[in-house]
Amino acid sequence: MKSNLRHFRLFLIVIISAAFVACAGNEEQQTEIQSITEAYEEAKLSIARKNYRRGIQIFEVIQARYPFSDLSRQIQLELMYAYYKSGQKEQAVETADTFMRENPIHPRVDYALYIKGLSYFEGSPGILERLFRKDTSQRPPKDIERSYASLRRLVERFPASEYAPDAEQRMLYIKNRLAEYENHVADYYLRRGAYVAALNRAMAALEQYNGAEGNVQSLQIMAEAYDKLGMAELAADTRKVLAANFPNES
Repeated sequence: MKSNLRHFRLFLIVIISAAFVACAGNEEQQTEIQSITEAYEEAKLSIARKNYRRGIQIFEVIQARYPFSDLSRQIQLELMYAYYKSGQKEQAVETADTFMRENPIHPRVDYALYIKGLSYFEGSPGILERLFRKDTSQRPPKDIERSYASLRRLVERFPASEYAPDAEQRMLYIKNRLAEYENHVADYYLRRGAYVAALNRAMAALEQYNGAEGNVQSLQIMAEAYDKLGMAELAADTRKVLAANFPNES
């Protein structure tokens, strides 16, 4: 993580200076500071080598030793990343939330929001889903809406953040994913004769996820639902909207 080491070294300079003033020549304090520095570097190296378990263990020990210091805030940033990379979603989210609650104006709040969004993010299908060609649009969104909320907060609060471009790309994916799921439910209702429910679900998907790839299917479902309900005029109007915005799909 960029600037983490620089921030840590700055913290050490402050600690060393304070220790020198308070108790000049105190070898025990100097030894302790050296031990913390070495432990921190060992944890960073472990994470760089993807030995997240070891890195997390060391960071947690350091954090327990200095729970209310600048070092603790830095360790929180390190831990939320390590938790995320090791697949410990709940711990990553909890650490990010704690960091933001305790440090609402800290310059790394954008990073905490980013890690929280990534932790909730549903990426590409897993191995079993790819193997059996399972349609992920049929899965309930679950945490993906939380991911969208966190990433959106990041983009809106910190538009110049280095994490904003990636957050925007993930938000686009999420919008399409949510629209697909809503259309899946709407189509389910449509095929079972629950035309009003199908209409309401498709209309909600169109309004909430305007600009998503699934807008085409939402309009198609709405037009068919209107037909089934005997609302020919509304069905015709919906198809006009479909033809005007998606001429190749009408």
